[in-house]
Amino acid sequence: MKLAIISGGSKGLGHAIAEKLLIAGYQVIEFSRSAPYSYSVKLDFSTPDQMLPLLASNLEKLAAQPWDEILVVSNAASLSPIGPTSKKNAMAVLANININFTSAILFMSEVIKHFQQHPCRKVLVSISSGAARKAYSGWSLYCSSKAGLESYIRTVAVEQESESHPFVVLNVDPGVMDTDMQALIRSSHKDDFPAVDYFIHRKESGELRTPDMVAAGIIKILHSDAVSGERVAVFG
Repeated sequence: MKLAIISGGSKGLGHAIAEKLLIAGYQVIEFSRSAPYSYSVKLDFSTPDQMLPLLASNLEKLAAQPWDEILVVSNAASLSPIGPTSKKNAMAVLANININFTSAILFMSEVIKHFQQHPCRKVLVSISSGAARKAYSGWSLYCSSKAGLESYIRTVAVEQESESHPFVVLNVDPGVMDTDMQALIRSSHKDDFPAVDYFIHRKESGELRTPDMVAAGIIKILHSDAVSGERVAVFG
């Protein structure tokens, strides 16, 4: 039996990955706030103290079973609020950090904790972004969270070297896609996001790939011999 665990699999890239793995014969479970599918579990990543017990109970049930392969994709993320740091609402900042950083780490660490002793092939991918390496005015929260998660994955990779049944952990840059997040970017006011015209141009020039195309690339990475701790670009 093969298992796929995905956060933020209700739409966009996460959903495309979930559907492809489902077709490939994996038992899929996706965690998201809307949880619209038969394989979904409702979790709100903006409230880590509330989501953690439900996440742990679901993983505990899955960990009680034997698996031939386990694939994990940490994908849940939010760009909002966009704008200068001086104008951001404190509660909105906290919600963003919870979704993009705190709950992402809790999700990955809980998966690793529950499945560490499973003696099968295990690959965990954290969906990163070019924003992890480049500063965009208005994206201080998103950029810093993605950069922080890349450091987290590199560190976990070092930890896994001493485990009897290690996970392969990877940062994956999906490139630019035509998703709801991109639509939010293009609708931003220039005062909040000065680079908005560049992203509008990329859409009008047909540079944005579909989530389905990117999902296919990520699944290839999941099945590749990439070295744990690496940063891998889908179309690099």
